[in-house]
Amino acid sequence: MSDRRILLENWLNTECGLQGFSLEPASEDASFRSYLRLKAADGSSLVVMDAPPDKEDCAPFVDIGGRLLEAGVHAPRVYQQNLRQGFLLLEDLGRKNYLDVLNDETVERLYGDALAALMSMQACIDPTALPAYDRELLLKEMSLFRDWLLLRHLALDLNQEEEQMLARSFSLLAESALKQPQVFVHRDYHSRNLMAGLEHAPGVLDFQDAVRGPVTYDVVSLLRDCYVSWSPQQVDEWAWGYYQLAVQSGVMRDEDEGRFLSWFDLMGAQRHLKAAGIFARLNHRDGKPGYLADIPRTLGYIVEVAERREQLASLADFISRRVLPGL
Repeated sequence: MSDRRILLENWLNTECGLQGFSLEPASEDASFRSYLRLKAADGSSLVVMDAPPDKEDCAPFVDIGGRLLEAGVHAPRVYQQNLRQGFLLLEDLGRKNYLDVLNDETVERLYGDALAALMSMQACIDPTALPAYDRELLLKEMSLFRDWLLLRHLALDLNQEEEQMLARSFSLLAESALKQPQVFVHRDYHSRNLMAGLEHAPGVLDFQDAVRGPVTYDVVSLLRDCYVSWSPQQVDEWAWGYYQLAVQSGVMRDEDEGRFLSWFDLMGAQRHLKAAGIFARLNHRDGKPGYLADIPRTLGYIVEVAERREQLASLADFISRRVLPGL
């Protein structure tokens, strides 16, 4: 048994007052956090977060989770915490995420619930105290695509013209994001972080990196998901439904209508560049190759969107010629 596991079990025994429990892996996380499902002696189930304090900070999870609960969103309740050691004892939101149950018959209901929860976050949570999703962070995220996917994973030798094209594209996408209304942004709002089968659904996970940022970020994360895709026509219908709900809730304005779909498309491109870079980094830095299979779908969204966004034509052409064939 590792020193970390001994420390965890001692905390559960002493500070949490739990005896006679069992632990098993609950889920894999794309970070240094790990989650264990705890079966208590009375048969109840809880989840333990183990976040080594030299690599992760549990405080934002506790803070943002509280804000979500106050807004009526079903985040896991924190029953016990030890921020110094990096342990949290949480409500168990179950084993079934959206990706497990999404299909043509369930998607309308599930996405309806997810969009309603998103609107509660955006309309009810004051984002002013959160870190800003500023230009520096937006560009830093997109640099992951260049550094980890292009240079490290594909070992591409970029010429000057390609470097300049990437710089122009990154700048364009950052500027579009900064022009949008700034709201609470979950920052990873997709099918693997939404839990189904709950009375108050969806359960919402992985929110600790929330920021104050572009209004379309979370909705495009949901509708152009890196792990599951729908027809472009259907995505547009859902996006416009979200826009109408956002106007009714005061999150957006009627005068945003002419810009909304462009913001949505360009925001998606920023996120998909970031995600593709993260997937490559997870393979090379963290030894998690399973995400590599999701990169073609993720970058395919940019190629698809470029058909109606001329600003993305050069980037999409580069992805089609130089990136996708090597994956």
